[in-house]
Amino acid sequence: MPLNMNNEVFITCAVTGSGSTQDRSSHVPRSPKQIADSAIAAAKAGAAIVHCHVRDPETGAPSRKLTYYREVTDRIRDADVDVVLNLTAGMGGDMIFGDVENPLPLKTDGTDMIGASARVAHVAECLPEICTLDCGTMNFAEADYVMTNTPGMLSAMGRMMTELGVKPEIEAFDTGHLWYAKQLVEDGVLEAPALVQLCMGVPWGAPNDLNTLMAMVNNVPPDWTFSAFSLGRNQMAYVAAAVLAGGNVRVGLEDNLWLEKGVLAENWQLVERAHSLIENMGARVIGPAEVRERLKLIKQAPVA
Repeated sequence: MPLNMNNEVFITCAVTGSGSTQDRSSHVPRSPKQIADSAIAAAKAGAAIVHCHVRDPETGAPSRKLTYYREVTDRIRDADVDVVLNLTAGMGGDMIFGDVENPLPLKTDGTDMIGASARVAHVAECLPEICTLDCGTMNFAEADYVMTNTPGMLSAMGRMMTELGVKPEIEAFDTGHLWYAKQLVEDGVLEAPALVQLCMGVPWGAPNDLNTLMAMVNNVPPDWTFSAFSLGRNQMAYVAAAVLAGGNVRVGLEDNLWLEKGVLAENWQLVERAHSLIENMGARVIGPAEVRERLKLIKQAPVA
């Protein structure tokens, strides 16, 4: 197929995530202030979008606490740099089964299942321009953990996001997730053209080889906007791959802790390196105002 390089690229920085990385690097932000400060530094380094989870400030464990999301939102909105805010809506769909002979009842430690309205409650209050919609259920790394996103749940959450004027970023971990995303648009749940993040190399979704990446890219409708990323040592390689495939890029400590072998990264450093790589490829890095115009995003004030 012909090369279809993207010449105007936006960078998303995934600031902290919900994985168990908080004890592997002192740079992984925990408190709302640390998360917001890291997001602001990433924006100053060239990220047009910051994608934020929240954590318990004491333990670093992933959290769904609304007050944490609100503090992160207020600090970023009040900053001296503009950036598009993207809040996760992926929390609240975690199922941990018992052992293989006794899968039920579910284990209480780690299981976190809530309803659609609760999963979107912080989005309804904070009103970011973007929030994520993990567009499928999948086995996710650990032996007995299932990331649960049923069609009914996704349809309900997608309608809420659309009604709030918040654009869903479809998180696609495999080709079937893109198939269902297209159905959500056909059903009128999501508006076209949609926004997609291709999540490569996450066990046990789409592997991060280039053949699979292009299979994913070729399943994205031509009028949609997509980004792509991979994990760990492949993060920067996927900056180049995503741009060459016609997409945008995502970097950040949610997906990779390392700047180089033996050197732990900060978010702004990963953004700075991606920015340099994109420009050295001959493309231009665009900012938040251009992203809002391109994606028809609405910058709203949080609910008073």
